[in-house]
Amino acid sequence: METSQSNDPRTTETPGTVPSPTARDEACDLVTVPARQGLEAVDILRRGAGETVGPVLLDGGCGTLGFVVPAGTAACWDVPGSTCTETNGRGLRLHLEAPAEDSTDWLLPPGEADLATDPVVLRRALGEAARLIEAADNCR
Repeated sequence: METSQSNDPRTTETPGTVPSPTARDEACDLVTVPARQGLEAVDILRRGAGETVGPVLLDGGCGTLGFVVPAGTAACWDVPGSTCTETNGRGLRLHLEAPAEDSTDWLLPPGEADLATDPVVLRRALGEAARLIEAADNCR
């Protein structure tokens, strides 16, 4: 019996990267928020009972956090102060290495986090984070 290797470009590994075993073939979207709100949301998600958080990118140069969410989230994302970038079938895949810029790094890397953050749970955490930040700023 003969077997053949797949030439599917979605499973091709880029030299020098180690894909997360659970995220290797999963497409995703990216919700980007200001770093202050994003860091607060990560804390809220990690404290929550049963709440899970997927990989998170920190872009120090732009002062933003990017939450990996399931593909298709961008179609209905409407949270003020944030953006959700869809993959448009371009085959965005998660790898353990961050982009080449010096100021970008994984806050929660693939493999150490769940595959993606549930958008409903993220929306709730971002809302709570915004309220906490507003309350803190009004106390000054």
